[in-house]
Amino acid sequence: MTVSLFISDHCKVVDKSPVKQSGKKTYVSMFRDERGVLEPHAELLSTALAVIGFVVFAAILSQTYLGYEDRSFALENYESASLLAETLAGAPALKAESSSMISAASLDKLSVPSGIQEREQLFAAFSGNYLFLVDIQTGDRRWHWQIKPNNSDLDSFTEGREKVAASLPVVIELNPAESVPGSLTVVLYKTAWK
Repeated sequence: MTVSLFISDHCKVVDKSPVKQSGKKTYVSMFRDERGVLEPHAELLSTALAVIGFVVFAAILSQTYLGYEDRSFALENYESASLLAETLAGAPALKAESSSMISAASLDKLSVPSGIQEREQLFAAFSGNYLFLVDIQTGDRRWHWQIKPNNSDLDSFTEGREKVAASLPVVIELNPAESVPGSLTVVLYKTAWK
């Protein structure tokens, strides 16, 4: 403190003459000035913190919205996929002639490329607004069938698209003497109109 007083006393030059001379200037020490010192950098720090806080808040808000949007598609459409699975499990095109089980022979006809008419009959009962495929497999995963509609594009069922699936247990008749447990899954894809 004594050093600063010493420096301020020696740096302070005051013109005491009544006539103002053009060569002399008056210097006032920063330490003895009672008007206060403006610190321009103090506002920069608080402004930067406010901007950083707003950016973090906006990022969290956008991530929350995107997560909600993803979950809302699944929540809204799971019931539709479940109803489609129940309807398909009872579809006559999948049933065996002598029982209420799903026929492996019918699944073979529907899943091969030449089964165009069979697939048209199966998917005719459903709205064209729903883009879905049917996946049926045995419990031991030895047999697997996938049925896609004829009028779908090649890139409609790509892995990157948003989708929701619903499954239910079924009994698959491999031949008249053998039936195995399995599952019927409907995979409902998000379309542009939703």
